[in-house]
Amino acid sequence: MPHIDYYFSTISPFTYLAGTRLEEIAARHGATITYKPLDIGALFGRTGGTALKDRHDSRKEYRLQEIARQAKKAGMKINPQPMFWPANAAPSSYAIIAAQAAMAKGAGGDLGGLVHGVLRACWAEERDISQDDTVRDLLTAHGFEARLADSGLLMGAETYANNLEEAVGKGVFGSPFYITDCGQRFFGQDRLEDLDLHLAGKL
Repeated sequence: MPHIDYYFSTISPFTYLAGTRLEEIAARHGATITYKPLDIGALFGRTGGTALKDRHDSRKEYRLQEIARQAKKAGMKINPQPMFWPANAAPSSYAIIAAQAAMAKGAGGDLGGLVHGVLRACWAEERDISQDDTVRDLLTAHGFEARLADSGLLMGAETYANNLEEAVGKGVFGSPFYITDCGQRFFGQDRLEDLDLHLAGKL
């Protein structure tokens, strides 16, 4: 059974624009997914990236155009400059980590839906994903216990930090980033088609 390690930031617009295509691809090929939220700012600092605020104006302008184009292409609503951004990604990331751990112990819930729900809240619904009430609401909406927002804090913080170290070691440098169990790396939501072809044995 193929496996995909999925590295991402809950405040990345291009991760939001991936939608639920990863889950659809995984289902098509019988693949499993491990969700690995991480600190994108720290990742940039470790791998040669540049924070948005420090980029040249031409790069900032292109980013906005590309976000709008990709959203239109995907048929997705997006505000390229949302009210609550950049938000602290840690609370939502910890909740995702806790939800994944709960599922490993037999709990129900839609983990892929939760991940996309967090991103949609930021980029299409003008919600502050750094706030506990938002995180609890998103957990409940996707079949998880709201208490995971609190009970998973310590494990979430440790795993969040470990995800960053692991990502740097495996050559991850942005979000979304997908790595298969045979070591093939795919960066960006616009490479999901390539991931699909790879899992089909065509690429």
